[in-house]
Amino acid sequence: MDFQDLGDEPLEGNAAELHDRTADADGDLTAVEMDGESLTHAALRNRSAEFAGGLHDLGLEPGDRIVLYLPNGPTYVIASLGGLKAGTPVSFMNPQYKPREMVHQLEDTAAEAIVTHWWLRGTVDDALAETDVDPVVITAGDREQVPDEDHHVDDVAGEPTHVERDSEDVALQPYTSGTTGQPKGVQLTHRNVRAQGVDMLVDDDEKAPLTPAELKSLIWLPMYHITGFIHCGWQPLLYGGSLHLRSAMRWDAGDAMATIEDLGITHFVGVTTMYVDMVNDEGFGDHDLSSLEVAAEGGAKMAVAIQREFEETAGVDITEGYGLTETCGATHTENETAFGHREGTVGQPLQMTDSKIVDESGAEVMPGEEGELLVRGPQVMKGYHDMPEATEAAFTERGYFRTGDVARRDRDNYYEIVDRKKHVIVTAGYNVYPSEVEELLTEHDALAEAAVVGIDDERRNEIPVAYAVPRPDTEPGEDVTAEEIKQFALDELAEYKHPRDVEFVDNLPRTTSGKIQKYKLRDDQ
Repeated sequence: MDFQDLGDEPLEGNAAELHDRTADADGDLTAVEMDGESLTHAALRNRSAEFAGGLHDLGLEPGDRIVLYLPNGPTYVIASLGGLKAGTPVSFMNPQYKPREMVHQLEDTAAEAIVTHWWLRGTVDDALAETDVDPVVITAGDREQVPDEDHHVDDVAGEPTHVERDSEDVALQPYTSGTTGQPKGVQLTHRNVRAQGVDMLVDDDEKAPLTPAELKSLIWLPMYHITGFIHCGWQPLLYGGSLHLRSAMRWDAGDAMATIEDLGITHFVGVTTMYVDMVNDEGFGDHDLSSLEVAAEGGAKMAVAIQREFEETAGVDITEGYGLTETCGATHTENETAFGHREGTVGQPLQMTDSKIVDESGAEVMPGEEGELLVRGPQVMKGYHDMPEATEAAFTERGYFRTGDVARRDRDNYYEIVDRKKHVIVTAGYNVYPSEVEELLTEHDALAEAAVVGIDDERRNEIPVAYAVPRPDTEPGEDVTAEEIKQFALDELAEYKHPRDVEFVDNLPRTTSGKIQKYKLRDDQ
């Protein structure tokens, strides 16, 4: 599809229009494949438009939020595109969440509909019982397992619908947690989503040498995550490529390499853990991975030895990128840099992105110096949902978004991320916010307080470790064990958040003002 086909205003209007144009040009090509079943671009265009009409038939109006509490699958693509076409902002929810983690998002969105899978249905009931919202429940999967009161996703099909939207209307509302407080709803507009799609549509043989029929994206990252949705899904889809979906809950390095070889996968975006697993798999080197045109990684730095071993065997560089939920995906990438791959960096800012590094006074620092990374561009969010103070604090007076991440750049404008946001633990590509885990642990009858820190791990980058102070009348090992505490966390939180180790301590190191000195806990490891 040629960029010029978009007209003079590529960032204006409903973002779903971009895929409609792709379907008009390459409708017969495969758009989505999973478990041997597939949809063409034309079929996806038509089915998502019918789904949009079905949402309106169920009483939803433009502006009403729908929540996707789903694993990876064709339904995810249909429902998200259908939501855009219906004008109903789509809010992604992690399908690993337990009821207590779902409540705030359901209430904050005032969800009018939730799309789920039958095997997650019981969790939805438990979460809704704790809220005042009463959404329409749309359920996918085996009809015999779907409750009678639900609407099966295949039956949500009305008159094909495509609602006109202003570029500043909210298209997506994913949630991101801070180090304190409740998760924040990130308002991504149709302009934001279009901006991240237009880049794939530029007709440039050097930049995009593959034809639409040749571009094949393997999606093993969860689609609720902004990287999985935008960079693994949205961008290849708009180019006319095919999305090959796999369950993010059943990652298997051997299967991934076999799939790349068998299907001729050209695009794979993963986290460090995935590349570590592939390199350490007994079958590594036996699979032909030469079809890969792009092998990208984000979320945490990769060990140089792992990176080089993969690159030498696969014959493709692993490129780094940087972005946030608040920026609808990437702001920096190595894929389109002026001087090629530069190990240890996240590349240069995208052409549409204004980026700089500042000190505590807000003054821009010189190359090589560290400071906070600020970004500005059409992909940066509108703001946080119903949080005007947090939105104001997130931007400078000149409209730069404060990422909260420490970075530096070299004289060629390549950026390096020095440290993640304060206290955040990045484990296998997932962000774990210690305050959430600590709050839960202190609900246990045996614990007085707890501190959670990230400890280096070769495979997962970091793992959460908890330091727990027992109550005065509790004896560790007799009244409570580390395994009991870990299971308590597993029962209430997504699996990746639970502490992989629990150490009982008499007290936590503190400053004179009472703040916990977490660096001392890390140094003890």
